[in-house]
Amino acid sequence: MIEMRGNRTGKTSCGKPGRLLALDAVRGLAVVGMYVQHFALNERNSFVSGNTMILFMLCSGISYSLMGRRMEAGETPGAFRARVLARAVFIDLVGYGLILLNGPFAVVLPAYAMMFLLALLLMGCSAGRLMAVAAVLFAAAPPLMMVGLSLFEGAAILGDLAGGPLSALAWMPVFVTGMALGRMNLRSPKVAAGMAALGAAVLVPVKLFAVWALTGLRAAVESWMVQTPYREPDLFAVWPRNTAPVQWHLLFIDMPQGGSMFELLIGTGGALMVLGAFLLAENRLPSLYRPLACVGKNALTLYAFQFLLAWALALAGIEVTALELGAYWLGDVLVAGMVVAAGCWMARWPVMGLERGLKWFEGKFR
Repeated sequence: MIEMRGNRTGKTSCGKPGRLLALDAVRGLAVVGMYVQHFALNERNSFVSGNTMILFMLCSGISYSLMGRRMEAGETPGAFRARVLARAVFIDLVGYGLILLNGPFAVVLPAYAMMFLLALLLMGCSAGRLMAVAAVLFAAAPPLMMVGLSLFEGAAILGDLAGGPLSALAWMPVFVTGMALGRMNLRSPKVAAGMAALGAAVLVPVKLFAVWALTGLRAAVESWMVQTPYREPDLFAVWPRNTAPVQWHLLFIDMPQGGSMFELLIGTGGALMVLGAFLLAENRLPSLYRPLACVGKNALTLYAFQFLLAWALALAGIEVTALELGAYWLGDVLVAGMVVAAGCWMARWPVMGLERGLKWFEGKFR
């Protein structure tokens, strides 16, 4: 298996031998999708809403497993845990800094950092065992995080861990699926084709169920909730008497970033199909992958930049959500092109990115 390594030369390495170019490109595609979702969403590209984050989490799980390959090359488990902890702390600090800006978009970096720590418990598992854990999490994580949304409201760290659809627990099924894939030979066409086939096998039936049966199921749950005696939470009571009732009906909505099992399975199925297709075509389309790979290699910097941009525009009296760039002809294409161009520029000047700071911070814990 090829280990994902950063560029130590200071030069662009978007097509550097030894990296999984397709994985970098798919991660970059997810980042582009985030920008389109936040700045240029319209009816034509509405499918990116929520699904881009699932695609990114899948790639992150793969990279996490590949990062762990260093233990097989001689790195001690203690050194690996220290490196993961350092990475989690750095990402967490960046996330809370972005939350402080109070922008119009939800910041998921603290939950992302929590996933890095939770995944340490699974590093010794085989690919088969990780897939089994992921299957259990797809069923168990949504109701648990919904309970957490009720119990952990206002508790920052616990909320990031398991408090709702943007918590670590909510994304953990996708992340663990990626960890399992990272144990496999992703350069094998057979593995890539199997990945795409598995994605289709998951996406099609779950989407059909969501279209034809999910609305009725949700209505039944809502009817049950209406008949259940409602207790108004007392904000001045001791915990957990000050918490709101669990919103069980949200588990039966396949809305973007809703955290339901159906939304996760639909998004994961599509993500597996995209990643499998990219892996199959990696040797045929390297020149097309490289610009997206540059975005993927600078994913943290570009993710943070959108919040800084929205904050700066708000200070200037311009609300990003009111621009509606997606309503203009090819507005979404323009936004996507600008993100790709920014990624290529950052690849030529890596000293400017947060990735450089992350590597420096990790080095302090070695």
